[in-house]
Amino acid sequence: MPSVHPLRGRRIAVTRAREQASELATKLGALGAEVVELPLIQVSKHIDQQMLDDVLAELGTYDWIVFTSANGVRYFFEEYHRKFDDIRALGLLRFACVGDATGRLITELHIRIECQPKIATAEALADELVATGSLDSAKMLVITGNLNRDTLTKKLEEARAIVDQLQVYKTEKTDLGSNAAAADFRARGADAILFASSSAVQSFVDQAASLKLAKDARRPLAGSIGPQTSEKMKTVGMPIDFEAKTPSLEALVDALVKKLAGNS
Repeated sequence: MPSVHPLRGRRIAVTRAREQASELATKLGALGAEVVELPLIQVSKHIDQQMLDDVLAELGTYDWIVFTSANGVRYFFEEYHRKFDDIRALGLLRFACVGDATGRLITELHIRIECQPKIATAEALADELVATGSLDSAKMLVITGNLNRDTLTKKLEEARAIVDQLQVYKTEKTDLGSNAAAADFRARGADAILFASSSAVQSFVDQAASLKLAKDARRPLAGSIGPQTSEKMKTVGMPIDFEAKTPSLEALVDALVKKLAGNS
């Protein structure tokens, strides 16, 4: 019978932004892991006010609104509710998103999602939207961050959609030089370190000196949440010891458990 605490006695480093780390840390803690939080990136609201005003004034003219992250949902609706006190101001907008966490935030607002691919990638979302057959001359609003790739927008435009982008947040690397958890990581290491974004990978590489392990520290296995993160790890020369079957926190934790079980 499988253990209910398969990660008991394991140290797992989590590299998500501080405000995003809790869900993953909770999942790992429930499995018995000791979690070391290394917030390699930080996410904050960042919006061009004039562009926001223009979008909100024309919100009823869009056919689709597309979200690629939970951060996008959170920050967009913070601004939406500053202007409107009724969800009906969204009119007949159709909602599309990628990722379970993003979808949950939308459904919590009592909004129906009409397009969400099973695979949580921008490419899969674009393909799913194209498959609806509704994009020719459709006006679409894509909610983004500063590091979003253009893949989604390009595919939508190739399908003859009219696409506007609204950036509502920015992702930046943090400085872990004086961070207590980073000092603990340097001294003791970990059994595994989990990467859930390419920006976290880049920040890890940029801060290599602040995260250099002591001679006797445990060298962690490196886990990736999905193809985009893995591609970044390959680019910077970082080994990929395991990868989630699908780009989700649940699948990443599953891959971690299986990998460590095999190495025990």
